[in-house]
Amino acid sequence: MGVYYAVTAIIWTFLALYTSYKVIRSVRLVPNRTELIVERLGRYHETLGPGLHVLLPFFDRVAFHIDMKEEAIDVPPQDCFTKDNVRVEVDGILYLRVANAKQASYGITNYHFAAIQLAQTTTRAVIGTLELDRTFEERDIINAHVIKALNEVAAAWGIQVMRYEVKNIVPPASVKNAMERQMGAERERRALLARAEGDRAARINDSEGKKQEFINRSEGEMQRRVNEAQGKAQEVLALAQATADSIRTVGQAITADGGAEAVNLKLAQQYVQKLGSLANGAQVVVPADLLRFDEVLASMGGTLAPSTKVPAPRTAVPVPQPVIAPPRERE
Repeated sequence: MGVYYAVTAIIWTFLALYTSYKVIRSVRLVPNRTELIVERLGRYHETLGPGLHVLLPFFDRVAFHIDMKEEAIDVPPQDCFTKDNVRVEVDGILYLRVANAKQASYGITNYHFAAIQLAQTTTRAVIGTLELDRTFEERDIINAHVIKALNEVAAAWGIQVMRYEVKNIVPPASVKNAMERQMGAERERRALLARAEGDRAARINDSEGKKQEFINRSEGEMQRRVNEAQGKAQEVLALAQATADSIRTVGQAITADGGAEAVNLKLAQQYVQKLGSLANGAQVVVPADLLRFDEVLASMGGTLAPSTKVPAPRTAVPVPQPVIAPPRERE
């Protein structure tokens, strides 16, 4: 009997502890950005959002614990073949979040694994339509196709695909070496082309500079000649104006009182000075009569003033003919 009571006490104690545990576990505190899927007697009952919730002990249980935050999932590297039959290794990273906790729990067994597999198969299919050179350039096309394929099943799986990015595209070592040699040749070609373009531009600039220099010189020469011509024209105009003014002044002086006598005297002085200058030459020209200046002036259209007339000699002297003196020997 003692053993029976001891076993019974142990059983009731275990049942009491289990009941206490279930009652305590029926009280759930759900954190933010987290949802709990509750089943009652094996069937879906409700989805618990953030906050404090009390479940029905022994009837309700939390079947799934769903994190609603965005997740970054690595897509493992895989071998893909391009359109030109080159094997490349491609990996990526997938960003998604759970949009419907119920669908993510019952619509798919493991949405992480399913999303990774679908991303890999779609990547292989897209790379198979591209050549090797384009695979490095068309990353956006690969990403767009993967996102499109995942969005087609996202509603059924209760997820939302945010973006997908291809991380690495690694070709074989032999292909990489060939690509490096090709890129080296391409860089050398660009360098030669750049040098040729620079030399061509330098020659064009030099010729343009020489052309502009010649143009500037010709324009400067033209401007110099124009300035000289304008200067000469102004000089001639000024001389003409001065001559006209002097003639006008002389005319006014001649018409004044005593002007004619002054003109005659000036002409006589110039006549005598001219005769004196002729004596410095190799021959001397002597006028017919040096004393008859009035007749000489009359022959030139002028008259000598009465006060300046030279008196005629008292005896008749025959008029000598002009004598040309022999040239004098220079000392």
